[in-house]
Amino acid sequence: MNDCFYCENGEKLRSLMLEICELPYSKVYLNRDQKHRGRCIVALKEHKTEYFQLDPAENAGYFAEVSRVAKAIYDLYHPDKINYATYGDGVPHVHVHIVPKYRDGLNWGAPFDDTLPKVLLSDEEYGEMIAALREEILK
Repeated sequence: MNDCFYCENGEKLRSLMLEICELPYSKVYLNRDQKHRGRCIVALKEHKTEYFQLDPAENAGYFAEVSRVAKAIYDLYHPDKINYATYGDGVPHVHVHIVPKYRDGLNWGAPFDDTLPKVLLSDEEYGEMIAALREEILK
């Protein structure tokens, strides 16, 4: 599918995120920019652009998986609140950013801001986070 890097599953996707695991309705990715430690994206496997395009089973299954990933992030990183962000103007594919937030931390009380400087990790750090998140999500 053109113009959808989730469907293309190519270099652009890999430059922004790393796959954690695949679930029945979605793929879960760790965002390479970790200024919000544990930030993940849950992308619907099938190409759809709006929530209302999901049938009732897909809707229930997908949002159960979003919840499952959020719980894993919560259990591992203990944020004060998890923010859920859905956009799609630039990337028209159903996906949710799961962003852990900490009281008195970066962007507390406001939407997360991707224009701030990126926090990139070492390959080893990404590997450790992916392994921990995969284990927590799949238990």
